[in-house]
Amino acid sequence: MIEEGHGNLLTAEVEALVNTVNTVGVMGKGIALQFKRAFPANFRAYRAACARGEVRMGQVWTFDTGVLGSRRFILNFPTKRHWRGSSQLEDIAAGLDSLVEVVNQRAITSIAIPALGCGNGGLRWSEVRPLIEQAAERLPGVRVVIFPPEGAPPPAAMPNATPPPVLTPLRAVLLIAVARYLDRARLQEVREGISELEIQKLAYFLQVLGTPLRLAFNRGAYGPYAPSLGHVLVSLEGHYLSGIGDRSASVTQFAPINPLPDGLEAAEAVLRGEDEIVRRIGELLKLVDGFETPYSLELLATVHFASIQAPPTGSPAELAERVASWSLRKARMFTDKHVRVAAARLQEHELLPA
Repeated sequence: MIEEGHGNLLTAEVEALVNTVNTVGVMGKGIALQFKRAFPANFRAYRAACARGEVRMGQVWTFDTGVLGSRRFILNFPTKRHWRGSSQLEDIAAGLDSLVEVVNQRAITSIAIPALGCGNGGLRWSEVRPLIEQAAERLPGVRVVIFPPEGAPPPAAMPNATPPPVLTPLRAVLLIAVARYLDRARLQEVREGISELEIQKLAYFLQVLGTPLRLAFNRGAYGPYAPSLGHVLVSLEGHYLSGIGDRSASVTQFAPINPLPDGLEAAEAVLRGEDEIVRRIGELLKLVDGFETPYSLELLATVHFASIQAPPTGSPAELAERVASWSLRKARMFTDKHVRVAAARLQEHELLPA
């Protein structure tokens, strides 16, 4: 029996859930990240199986949660070899053959299946859905709930069974900086939350001001960008922050992120007595005063990053050229006047090369 499902697949009342995975042990984005949070034991077992070479294309790797009833089995379905790669229809077809075999062997009576390979894998739903339906027709008596690609559920609705990460002083300072920045931004306009782009720039300037966050910032499309910061935010999601979700949203969607009240309380407790760190938060807020938007923070951070590239320069004219040559997008967005305003703010705080 085939049904169409909507909403959150991870809470579907079925005996088995299908999770789309790669063969290298990474669940970093999309529905796989949702599964990683909701079923951490499955992730640990899957990662170990990948290390042993047991997770292969065309073969479903099954995890038994040991809980009788709904959501007992996680059927980890490889949709691509490497998380950076693309999915292939022939791999989906082979995997569905394996899925039918597993369902019959385990006597599974109900199963929820997502849009295999249609998210980060890049396949078209119009081509994948018939393959899933053909496989479902080979499972008479099994309730098969097919979830079309409708986007991720709200972050707050994503189950999270992971333990809270250790709240170090450096993570605490980031949380407090985000909260105080949001408080100031909301004095100027209605804000649902802070974007990940803004968090990246706040972390960048915290480090510039002397906070040893140990982040490596590269020249990104939207200014200085530290890939490892994304992993930190993912670990904080659901414990100290809400809004990161499964990272399937584009950075330019500015999905709202908010510190959780209990998380802020914990961060304040960690920072008691850390006067130097707290002082740097105050310096940060003065630096970005009046720049409390994604666009403005990108401008300020881009100008600073451009100024410290070899050879360092504090010349507004030279900085305008460097910003314009960064990308066509920046050349169109940031005028010479914008760059001069940002440079003046950086100079005021002695953050430009002499």
